[in-house]
Amino acid sequence: MTRRTDQIGFSQRVRLEWFEQTANLVMAGNDESVVKDALQELLKDKVSVGGQAKRSNREKIITILLKTWVTIPTDLEELRDEGLEHLKRLPRSDHLIIHWGMATAVYPFWSSVALQVGRLLRLQDSAAAAHVQRRICEQYGERETVSRSARRVLRSYLDWGVLKETEVKGIYTTRTTLNIEDPLLISWLAEASLHSWIYRSAPLRELLDSPSFFPFRIKSIHADSLMAASSRLEIFRQGSDEDLVMLKKPIINGDDQ
Repeated sequence: MTRRTDQIGFSQRVRLEWFEQTANLVMAGNDESVVKDALQELLKDKVSVGGQAKRSNREKIITILLKTWVTIPTDLEELRDEGLEHLKRLPRSDHLIIHWGMATAVYPFWSSVALQVGRLLRLQDSAAAAHVQRRICEQYGERETVSRSARRVLRSYLDWGVLKETEVKGIYTTRTTLNIEDPLLISWLAEASLHSWIYRSAPLRELLDSPSFFPFRIKSIHADSLMAASSRLEIFRQGSDEDLVMLKKPIINGDDQ
């Protein structure tokens, strides 16, 4: 699996409720400036208390939240809009799925850390923070920034409730997984994940069974059902029993770009 390794982006410990608040502000029709001011107010007593530096941890967290739900990359706008619709119809307990998908699509680093955690959990039912950080540094480079960011993403997983600490410091195990059976939701999550793959394509079974989805148990879905659920995915048959899922290229002025 070849993944983007050119930037980290997600370098802070960001709580799930802050993502939820940001999405709620967007669904209420607020523009970027209003959302940013609301997040400043929300976090002023929680992060970088008393600080006003432009590159403080609070400002970095707000940047992550805004980029995920407000100042979204153009090619992710439709995915974001559908994600908001899912949030409106899903019970609060399932909102984690949507925030996980958006974090994955916007920040491949988030998914890279999840992939290493998921692999370790499958091997030994636990994941050591030191092992995850070492593997991430092998991929992104032996830099303190990489190691520190991986550590903060792991702490975010703990805050989101998808990992829990064991009696041994720095060793984590998984919590109860969420079942995902809705074809529309599976298709949306598959699309979100493909944005973290450098070639924007993957074998269907490998995509849905990826260790990066360790917090979920995703129901097996036929390629035709996946296609029916999303107009932004393409399916190509490889051999007799393997389907390749790809993101459709955007069409600009009637031409396939």
